[in-house]
Amino acid sequence: MAEKQVIVRVKRQVSPQGAPYWEEFALRWRPSMNVIICLRDIAENPVTRQGKKSTPVTYDSNCLEEVCGSCAMLINGKARMACSALVDQLEQPIRLEPFSKFPVVRDLAVDRQFMFESLKRVKAWIPIDGTYDLGEGPRMAPEVQEKSYKLSTCISCGSCLEVCPQGNEHSHFMGAAIFSQVRLFNMHPTGKMHAAERLRAAMGDGGIEDCANSQNCVKACPKEIPLTESLAEVNREAWKQALLGWLIG
Repeated sequence: MAEKQVIVRVKRQVSPQGAPYWEEFALRWRPSMNVIICLRDIAENPVTRQGKKSTPVTYDSNCLEEVCGSCAMLINGKARMACSALVDQLEQPIRLEPFSKFPVVRDLAVDRQFMFESLKRVKAWIPIDGTYDLGEGPRMAPEVQEKSYKLSTCISCGSCLEVCPQGNEHSHFMGAAIFSQVRLFNMHPTGKMHAAERLRAAMGDGGIEDCANSQNCVKACPKEIPLTESLAEVNREAWKQALLGWLIG
């Protein structure tokens, strides 16, 4: 009886300026295989299905538990985490491609620097002076804690921006994950002190007003974060701040 195989097609690119090309690999099937295992098998024996000697596929991964967000890629055309994409649940040949909204570094590895720069723009942190004991932090109501926790599970994978029609070469749209972090830190009792500054950043170039409400982001989010709620909330608060500034000014 012939050994069961897994057929994987990988879109490859040797450098940021290189031309993309496809390679196909035939791998030995085992129970509970995920896409990361397929990529590791290719690395152990980088020979294409046609018998041509190749090289290991470059990709990012770390936690293998859908927590770090680094192994996000297009799997059969959908933005997914490679670590949680099980081979037995995928149509073959399994097509692996890098995200299209970020610059390719090599093969399936992309540069997500745009997302991290956007997080810096909106000050997605709570500035405190850690040089001395500040005592107990402010209390949060349980219902606020519950909402905040779900927002805090964002792994900055970039899936929301990948599926967003507003994220393209003609736009600087920061993406749903960034605005959800604005909502998260503006909900915090200490973070509220810088809420106006975050909202001003959210109203700038590539800001909340560029959202076309396609709602693709909430469907693609691997952590099921209520991104559309965050977009609506930040948009509402941004309008309130803009109106207040107009009335005062």
